[in-house]
Amino acid sequence: MSENQRIEWKSSWRDEYLQWVCGFANAEGGVLEIGKDDRGQVVGIENARKLMEDLPNKIRDVLGIIVEVNLQQHGDSEWITIEVEPYPFPVSLRGHYYFRSGSTNQELKGAALDRFLLRKQGKTWDGVPVPFVNVDQLEEAVFTHFKKLAAKSERISLEDLELKRGELLEKLHLIENGYLNRAAVLLFHPEPQRFVTGASVKVGFFLSDSDLRFHDEIRGNLFQQVDKTLELLLTKYLIAGISYSGAYRVETLPYPQTALREALINAICHKDYASGNPIQISVYKHKILFFNQGVMPETLTIEKLRVKHSSVAYNPAIANAFFRAGLIEAWGSGCVRMIEDCRNLGIPEPDYRYDMGGFWVEFNSKVGDDVGDSVGDDVGDGVGDGASARLSETSKKILELIKRNPAISIAEIADQIGVTKRSVERSIQKLQQKKMLTRIGNAKTGHWLVI
Repeated sequence: MSENQRIEWKSSWRDEYLQWVCGFANAEGGVLEIGKDDRGQVVGIENARKLMEDLPNKIRDVLGIIVEVNLQQHGDSEWITIEVEPYPFPVSLRGHYYFRSGSTNQELKGAALDRFLLRKQGKTWDGVPVPFVNVDQLEEAVFTHFKKLAAKSERISLEDLELKRGELLEKLHLIENGYLNRAAVLLFHPEPQRFVTGASVKVGFFLSDSDLRFHDEIRGNLFQQVDKTLELLLTKYLIAGISYSGAYRVETLPYPQTALREALINAICHKDYASGNPIQISVYKHKILFFNQGVMPETLTIEKLRVKHSSVAYNPAIANAFFRAGLIEAWGSGCVRMIEDCRNLGIPEPDYRYDMGGFWVEFNSKVGDDVGDSVGDDVGDGVGDGASARLSETSKKILELIKRNPAISIAEIADQIGVTKRSVERSIQKLQQKKMLTRIGNAKTGHWLVI
């Protein structure tokens, strides 16, 4: 045996061990065994019978809970067990809150303490009321936009869509006891960042982990954040591959648009807004990462996430509004659809990760030598002028080499600038499409001409 979520061993009693009793009461309950060493071997305690009298009263007076204290016998040694049941209300030790997690006892502070207290009250972060904000301060255009989406999704009755703003918010569970809750402010207020720090999305383009070339921050209500972030990704940060079907030009994004949209909406619904940090989207030449701070539900694992996403959102009021608006297709299907969309496009499945900070979703554009060739080839140093406004360093080097030697081969170019032949071919194709480079003659005896 070893110490775990429900068992802790101590060789003797100290009053500081009330922290462990408090931690068990706030978690799933457990047993504190006094008179055992770190290996779980009985070493016994001399004052076992006195502790049997003192501990129940001390725990009751200091923590306000009742526990079961039992005397145990092992040969000539006596030891005791303190059995603690989980309590439905928060238990504190002189104003400090402790929580048993795994085989450790942690003091809850900051956002973690807020989450714990809300959960014990049966509430979520986005359901907390916000004083001094009323329905008249919300943005009419957002209600109009929401109603159009909801009418199209058919997840709200036509009668409810005709309700006044306050009545509609009550239907969406965004008003409680006359107060708007945090979800209502984030969804419908013109400036939710006045009330919730970090309620935004940051997007950046990186050539490497330490080389940020340009970035944007998307603010406004959550509906606007979805629309504006997707628009920025598609028009500024991602470069579509170009091909031709007969006389028609075909543009293909390196990632499925539906999968990017799903990853963004999941980040918004599951973000820990109490953290004060924005959602972060990091775009590289060959990959894109979505990150949001949040806590993994105890019943969810990454493997379960890949099979079926949790039906319980971290911010259920926000998720419900998104569902009614048709932004969430069906409960529990988001991550599965992202995997399918990536497979259909012929790129690797998204990688889901979770650490103590939050959730990561990573998309990779290609595998093998093609990595990075279709994304960011023409990204320059400009900010706000479109992702392809300036030539990439690869394209510039290609033009310089061709000026020096118009008969140079693709293989020679690739060798001299240190990239794959496929990357050179793609860059040359884009230069030709931009009317900056043309080929004179055939592939064997011809030459390049810089225009």
